[in-house]
Amino acid sequence: MNNQQKSRILLVDDHPIMRDGISQIINQQPDMEVCCEAGSAREALKMLESAIPDLAIVDISLKDISGIELIKEMKAKFQDFPILVLSMHSESLYAERALKAGAKGYIMKHEPADRLMKAIRRVLRGKIYLSANISQMILHRLTGTNMAEDQLPVDTLSDRELEVFKLIGLGLKPHQIAEKLFLSVKTIETYYSRLKQKLQLENALQLRQKAIQWQKTENQG
Repeated sequence: MNNQQKSRILLVDDHPIMRDGISQIINQQPDMEVCCEAGSAREALKMLESAIPDLAIVDISLKDISGIELIKEMKAKFQDFPILVLSMHSESLYAERALKAGAKGYIMKHEPADRLMKAIRRVLRGKIYLSANISQMILHRLTGTNMAEDQLPVDTLSDRELEVFKLIGLGLKPHQIAEKLFLSVKTIETYYSRLKQKLQLENALQLRQKAIQWQKTENQG
């Protein structure tokens, strides 16, 4: 199979070493190659239009906006464009959000290379790739057997609320979050109010402590 017949993949991850490793694995395959790499959402959107890849592999955490928001922007520009999320972040929290945003699959970074290749090929064929556990969880929700006792308060947050909550947990202050997300400080303060209400917290200090604690749990997971 020559290069012209290979599926062209856009790789979006803010860690260069991670991109290098994934690229090497993909470029060893006879039927696919990494045509371009991006460390931020803005770079990815430019490459999407200039390189015209067949599929994008996107991480959740990026330098600017989140991978979830990037997926939404990609789908707004190219409705049928296939996207696979490859992330270290919990699939129980992000997989369904990614699918709702427009992704066709979600796979964890700790999975073996052959499973990643399987996920890429499946999404390229127009099918959905999810782990058995997440498929079961989503089926439970669709059939009305929502396991409320297993639901965490963070699950109730919108994509943007979760993004703000995560940045609070990383130690960013309101004006820093506003700058990173290209929003006004007033808008971020509104998100603070919503987060306190949804998570049943009394003040900004409790919100920050809760966010830091959650972020530590995420990193351990």
